[in-house]
Amino acid sequence: MDFVFECKMQVRDYECDIEGIVNNANYLHYAEHTRHLFLKERGLSFAEMHRKGVDAVAARMNLQFKAPLRCDDEFISKIALEKEGVKIVFHQYFYRCSDNALCFKGRIELVCLINGKLGESKEYVDAFFPQKQSISSNE
Repeated sequence: MDFVFECKMQVRDYECDIEGIVNNANYLHYAEHTRHLFLKERGLSFAEMHRKGVDAVAARMNLQFKAPLRCDDEFISKIALEKEGVKIVFHQYFYRCSDNALCFKGRIELVCLINGKLGESKEYVDAFFPQKQSISSNE
């Protein structure tokens, strides 16, 4: 897998459940936060894109929980990308720093709504896949 972005995060105590492991819903927060950091690194603002009428929304998610994260664990969140038609597919992986164990694996498919209609955002495609040309410019 060719990763295009990674960042380090740490589990906070309130993210854990009674079993002492990260509650499954928090993995979605970690994944989304990683995508937003990636977006910023590529020079785009999620809020600014929304103001322009372009909203990247999750259309489908396949999540696999491999090894539990616990309070104070540090982990590396990594992203690999691919494009399937109008979908932008984020392959996201979380690796625990202490032992490099794979803790989470997700396939998150995003689509863009441009002024409420399914379309392809030239800005997103150009930022995420600089080697490819947009099919259309719906912005």
